[in-house]
Parts: sequence; C-alpha cells; structure tokens
Amino acid sequence: MSATSEGTGSAADSIRSSLTERHPAVPASPRDYRAAFDAAHLAMALVGRDGEVIAANRALAGLLGGEPDELAGQRAADLVDLAADARTWQAYQEVLRGRQARLRCTRRLKHPDGHSVWTEVTLGPVAGTPDVLLSVADISDRRDLQARLRHLQMHDPVTRLPNRALFFERLSAALESSSYEQGGTGRIGLCYLDLDGFKAVNDTLGHRVGDRLLTAVAARLTQCADQYGYGRTGGHLVARLGGDEFALLVEDSTGTEQLVDLARSVLAAVQEPFDLAGQRLSVSASIGVVERNAAGTSATGLMQAADTTLYWAKADGKARWTLFDPERNAHRMTRQALSSTLRPAVERGEFELEYQPLVDLESGAVRGVEALVRWNHPQFGTLTPNRFIGIAEEDGSIVQLGRWVLGTACRQARRWQIEQPSDAPVFVSVNVAVRQVWDSDLVGDVAEILAETGLAPQLLQLELTESAVMGSAGRPLQALQALSDMGVRIAIDDFGTGYSNLAYLSRLPVSVLKLDGSFVRGFRYEEGSHPNPADETIVEALVQLAHRLGLTVTAECVETAGQAARLRRVGCDTGQGWLYSRAVAPELIAEMIGTRPGA
Repeated sequence: MSATSEGTGSAADSIRSSLTERHPAVPASPRDYRAAFDAAHLAMALVGRDGEVIAANRALAGLLGGEPDELAGQRAADLVDLAADARTWQAYQEVLRGRQARLRCTRRLKHPDGHSVWTEVTLGPVAGTPDVLLSVADISDRRDLQARLRHLQMHDPVTRLPNRALFFERLSAALESSSYEQGGTGRIGLCYLDLDGFKAVNDTLGHRVGDRLLTAVAARLTQCADQYGYGRTGGHLVARLGGDEFALLVEDSTGTEQLVDLARSVLAAVQEPFDLAGQRLSVSASIGVVERNAAGTSATGLMQAADTTLYWAKADGKARWTLFDPERNAHRMTRQALSSTLRPAVERGEFELEYQPLVDLESGAVRGVEALVRWNHPQFGTLTPNRFIGIAEEDGSIVQLGRWVLGTACRQARRWQIEQPSDAPVFVSVNVAVRQVWDSDLVGDVAEILAETGLAPQLLQLELTESAVMGSAGRPLQALQALSDMGVRIAIDDFGTGYSNLAYLSRLPVSVLKLDGSFVRGFRYEEGSHPNPADETIVEALVQLAHRLGLTVTAECVETAGQAARLRRVGCDTGQGWLYSRAVAPELIAEMIGTRPGA
C-alpha cells in the first residue's frame, strides 16, 4: 500500500471541475452535474469535512455492493480502508482539514461476489466547497500485468527458478527482517553450488542439452529443498544465479548440521545419472556451505563467504561440499592483503636482507653468505620468505623484488670486501626464481649490477631449486649458461628432494650442490645411540659424485658439532646452519669474516 500527496490528471479531476465551474455561454444546472456524476464509470463519492459520504454514484455502489443511497452517511475511511496504516490515515485527515491538496493510495477491497479487487483511491478538495471528492479506480488488471512482468523479470527463463535479482531481494529481506526476534532462530544458511564440467556438456552436446540438464538439476534441487527446508516462510529458496551456479537459501536455519545434511542430499541427488531425451549424463557438483547468525551479516559478506567456500571445494578436488572455515578464510585474506601490497612495498623500502654464513667444514672459516630477504610489514610484522615469495612468483612481482635483492646483496658483498681488504673476500649467494629467468633479462640485470657495484662475478652465486634447474631447457638453460660463462656460480638448492635426474648434472652449468636439510637431519643422534649407516652412505655417495663432476657440496641445516664432524668425514665442502649462525644483520657478518663461527 502506498500514499502520496500529489497526482496526475484523471476523470475525477474533470468531474470535480464540473461540480464547481460554469460554461460562460451555456449555464448548467446542478441536476446536469448530478446526472454526469451518477453516469460516470469511475467510482466516486462526495465526502464532507466530517469524513461521511454525502453522495455516491452507481459505479462506487457496484464496486462496494448495495445502492448509492445506502452509502450516504457512512464513513468514507471505512469504505476504502483508509485507517489501515498510520501514514495514510494522517494524510487523509490533512486532506479533510484542507491542509493537503491530494491523497492517492492503493487498497485491496473485497468485491460483493467474494473476490478481491486492487484499487487506486484518490481524494482531493472540491474547489469552492468544503467537500472532498473520493474516486476509486479498479487497477486489478494492471496489477496482474505488473505481477506477470515481475515474475518474468525475477525468474530464470530456462529453469523457472528465481533468478539472481530475486535471490538477493529475498536474502536482503531475510537479513533485515525483525521477525528473528519473534520466535525465529536468528540464523541463516546458504548452499552455493556449481556443476563440475558443465561447459563440456555445452561444448560437446550443445546448449539445448545443456539447458535440459540445468532444468533437471533445478528440479532435483527443489525436491531436496522441499525435503530439508525449514523456517518461517517456507524456509528455503532455490535460485539459479547464472550459468551453472545455483543457491539454496535457508532462513531461520537450525545450525551447521542442517546445512551439511542439505549439502549431502544435494550432492547425492546431482550425482544420480540424468536421462535427457536419449542422452544419459552423469555430472557432479561442488558446494560451498555457510551458516551463521543473521545479525551483523550482510548479503555481500554472506555471498563472499559462500563464493570463497565454493572455490575451496573445487580446489580440494570437486564433487564435494566444503564448510566455511574462518581460519582458512583469514589466511586467504592475509594472502590477498600481502599480494595487493607487495609491489608498493619494494618501492617503500619495506624489505631488508639478512645473511647466513656458509662455513668451510675443514677450516671453519666463513667462505660465503646466503642472502635471505625479510619483509618488515607494517601490519603483520617481520615476514620470512615462505610467507610471500610464493605470492610474488604468482603475481610476477618476484622480478622487481628479485632485482632489488640481487643489487642489495652485491653491494653489501662489495662493501665487506672494501672494508676488510686483509681478509679473503666472501661470496654472496642469492636465490633466484624460474620466473625471473622467463620474465626478465636476468643475464642483463646481473651484468649491470656487477658492473655498478664492482663485485667480481666469481663472488656471486645464484641458487635455483632442483626442480627448476633439472627441467631447464631453451631460454632458462641459455641464461644459466651465459651466467656461468660470465663467471657467476650456479648452485642447485635443496638437492635430493626433486627429480634427482643425475644425468642433467653433466649437461648443466652447475658449480654447487646444496644438500637438502633432510639428509643432514638424518645425521643427528643422541649420545650413546648408533647412527643409521644408510644416511652416511647416501650423503657420501652424493658428495663423491659431485666431486667427480667438479662440483662443490654445501650441507644445509647443520645444527650440531656431531653433524659437522660426520659431514667433514664424508668430504662435504661447506656447511650452513644454526651451529654457525642464524641469518643476521650485515654488521654481524662483518665480525665473523676472518673468524671461525661456532668454533
């Protein structure tokens, strides 16, 4: 129902004028106006300032039942239900007092034969008199047309289910409803699903079969919702949000268990084969499940959670349902926050390098250092590489970050060399991602940085993971060869955990193998126990193979003197680990150069 103080011209306006005006040439009598009033098809009544009907025409009597004379003396507000809401009643009183020009509202009235009639009620003053003209127009046909148009606008033409617009309208209404405080559970649940491999059905069998499949899926979803639905308004809404995406909304849900039961039912129903005009199809679905308190929840927030959870279900293998996990979502949000700020962080100088010494196992002297990047994030504190390097590789910012790390590490190595000329210069080892080789001119960058800093190529070592190096071909292999020809040392990091295709070692320009820490940890044993001879045999064989190929070997994760002694015994060249030092600031490395850390 609606009310307004203004309106457009109508038949009532014409008759209202005829009650008060005279044609200058042909004077008319009140009887003429009364005849026009009675004969009009528009239902009307003349209402006094007291709100009682003075006169009504036959059209109004026919609409409400009875004779025109029977309506005289009755309260107009009672005839057309003007007291149904406070706003309309107030506006009606203002019109009667002459303080408001017009009132228009919509009312559903009872026809004498029992059916309801939608009407538009208009009231306005009759000029020159204290009376008000009431007109009542039957707008049922117009309302029916509007309802049909709205149904077409708010429903999917293929499945006949509510569409995205109606779904969000219903969802918003459910979240805003005050009836949660009137016996409802105050909770809301959502199953958001996507058909696995639906595109293949359209591509191979055509869109006609695809539409039939969507219709069949919609029928099964509706059946599941009818079986498991619960709540104050039927409890559920099944909607097609677009493409092969569907949603099942549960108002006043009873908890997570109810939504999980619904998701299991939907998953089983969709996985049953479909017979479509001679085509027997089997499909599956991925479902994101969210259930929470309605209070404090927005439609956007609920859908974001559902969309995230659906993505998890697909990433976890499809054909399954996944429940929203706040901790997992917090990790995802943190990852997104890091991704969005990574590139600007390089420009803002939020990164710094720490260095971990690489120690000669025979002499105990520092031969080199590995540069390890840290992100001093303004929100999350100091972050180690495992928190952001993977993100940088995915979004390509590793190129910008890697160039900064390479330049900073080379400048620092040159500074140590200048400041401590009496000590043997140490090399610096920098980790390089494969994407740096593909997406940038790594050879050109290295050459430029070495020329700028004055660092000798032999004092730079680039580390790549075994899986990256072993699969090198084409441009990556050419880049590695060019760097090696330049004098830069190439090291395989985490050796022994990837492909371990030893044949590659004879064809790649590799100078150093860095044994993965898992080998070294196998050397660790408590005093009085016996070490596993297999560990030592494997490491000794790898060291001997490397030496025969002209390579040096660095052992990672050396934590005890016992491990260092055994590594030294099998011929390992250098060690790296907490026995010697954690990654530290460059000024602490300067103190270690020329000494024996961990001795």
